[in-house]
Amino acid sequence: MATTAHLTLDEMRRGLGWRKQVDKLFVIVGLLIMIGCLGILAYLFLDLVHDGAQRFGWKFFANFPSRKAENAGILSPAVGTALIMVVTALVSLPVGVAAAIYLEEYAPKNWFTGIIEINVTNLAGVPSIVYGLLALGLFVYQFGLGQSILTAGLTLALLILPIVIVATRESLRAVPKAIREAAYGLGATRWEVTKDHVLPYSTGGILTGLILGLSRAIGETAPIITIGALAFIAFLPPSPFTETFPFLSFEWLKSEFTAMPIQMFNWVSRPDQAFQSNAAAAGAVLLGMTLLMNTVAIVIRYRFRKRINW
Repeated sequence: MATTAHLTLDEMRRGLGWRKQVDKLFVIVGLLIMIGCLGILAYLFLDLVHDGAQRFGWKFFANFPSRKAENAGILSPAVGTALIMVVTALVSLPVGVAAAIYLEEYAPKNWFTGIIEINVTNLAGVPSIVYGLLALGLFVYQFGLGQSILTAGLTLALLILPIVIVATRESLRAVPKAIREAAYGLGATRWEVTKDHVLPYSTGGILTGLILGLSRAIGETAPIITIGALAFIAFLPPSPFTETFPFLSFEWLKSEFTAMPIQMFNWVSRPDQAFQSNAAAAGAVLLGMTLLMNTVAIVIRYRFRKRINW
């Protein structure tokens, strides 16, 4: 019996050692794949910077697009992209968070909410051109919003809404049940528990999901081309700020627009090599903006997690 027990213990030790080796192998393979992907991304980014290096300068950022490659800049597409992202964030954040809170904290667990959850998850994989066609029929023709910054922002908000909802739900699920139970034990209502305890705990994950969604939206071309974005604009939308009360203007929402991906497509489709350099420089700027947004998402998540640990 002692011998049998001893052999069984040895077998268990050998099995445990084999599993540890498999775990180490998995970590090494995963690390190599990650380094390879980062290496490819770094190579593509450096290649864009190399091809567009001669165009980097104040004129490139301060000039409007032009028919002459040496005078062309990204002022109007960069401003258009920034304004579209503002509208997208202001629409997708409250709607996405509210939908996630309802589904996770309030909705009964039945077949109807199950269907909604499946559809929300599936919508994250729908091709972006479908959202463009939906926006063309709904926002442009049905609501009469025209080919404007508001229409583009609403279109991209619909595009990233499933991402925001899924990320918010995952953040809400990560909140320990003990926090909810302690708040309920002190007599808090469901809304007070959600507002004062659950949401502050999950804010980092929510903002991370939003920024990652915006990182996808900033490079989308098909939806905004479908709703009628212009390929060449030599003017800026009206300023959102005024000198008279209430010091805000929303005329810019109705303005025609262009965006960085469309301007890049316009340049890269031309045979002149100088325009190819412009497209490469614009691509490097756009990729840099995307990487910056992802870096902000990581920093926000780290800071909120650190604050919660305190």
